[in-house]
Amino acid sequence: MIKLPATRVEVEALIPHRGSMCLLDRVLAFDQQGLHAQADSHRSPDHPLREGAALAAVHLCEYGAQAMAVHGGLCAAQAGQRAAAGWLVSLRGVELHCDRIEQIAEPLDVHVEDVVDSGSGWQSRFRIEAQGRLLASGRCAVIKDPGEAA
Repeated sequence: MIKLPATRVEVEALIPHRGSMCLLDRVLAFDQQGLHAQADSHRSPDHPLREGAALAAVHLCEYGAQAMAVHGGLCAAQAGQRAAAGWLVSLRGVELHCDRIEQIAEPLDVHVEDVVDSGSGWQSRFRIEAQGRLLASGRCAVIKDPGEAA
């Protein structure tokens, strides 16, 4: 059984994002198919993606992509390995159900579910909610860093 990251520092150990660019605060559930993480960073006045006082809903895609990376890191750790680095190459089927997110008082619930692992890349579905209210959904595709190809 793998220990779930309960702090931002533990999340940072699994992904390349550091400091305020690490948007996820904790992982609540994990299995080989997916992950449920939470974030409070959307309320931070020094959020790195804010434009003035606003944080656009489109930035929820980055929350989904980071959750995908954390999921990959946990899967690799469970197998006694380190996750391969990857590049976000596409977002598809993105649906935004709000305009801005900085005013949302509740934590963001970030869910990802694996769709495809081709060995050279991955695709996941993401869904982001606040207290059960759907804020955004879509799919992320990542290709393995060519410098790490086997």
